[in-house]
Amino acid sequence: MTDLKAALVRLLRAAYPHPSFPDGPYERTAQKILDAVADDVWRRLALEQGLASLDLDDDPAAAEKQLREIADAEFFVHVRALTVPVLYDDHEVWDLLGYEGPSFDRGGYLHRGFDDLDWLPDPRIEEYDGPERIVEVAEHDRPATEGSRR
Repeated sequence: MTDLKAALVRLLRAAYPHPSFPDGPYERTAQKILDAVADDVWRRLALEQGLASLDLDDDPAAAEKQLREIADAEFFVHVRALTVPVLYDDHEVWDLLGYEGPSFDRGGYLHRGFDDLDWLPDPRIEEYDGPERIVEVAEHDRPATEGSRR
């Protein structure tokens, strides 16, 4: 079980690489996946065999290549389906990513920093200064007017 969990954590780190994330979120996600397949012999065996077939080392390019090759494998599709909602709903991950959590119960984001993403560049806003021209539309592409039917 421990080896299976460790292999799953390696897979999760390779598939969802966040160098600043500690092991905790990945370990909790791996445990949720293991819990989800505990009573499903088919999925559990598929997961065990799928993980055994991988040789994920510390080379991110090699890991990505290997993961792309198994992208449609049943066990990997199942792992991805469980990982996204579990990993990114982990409150430790929220803190690491700077997400403050849901805001509906506090009146939304409008007056709570909806635009405080200081890690994004300022948007380039320009007025369009191009030519104004009418684009001809083919007769059969024009909208029907009232009283006319095609």
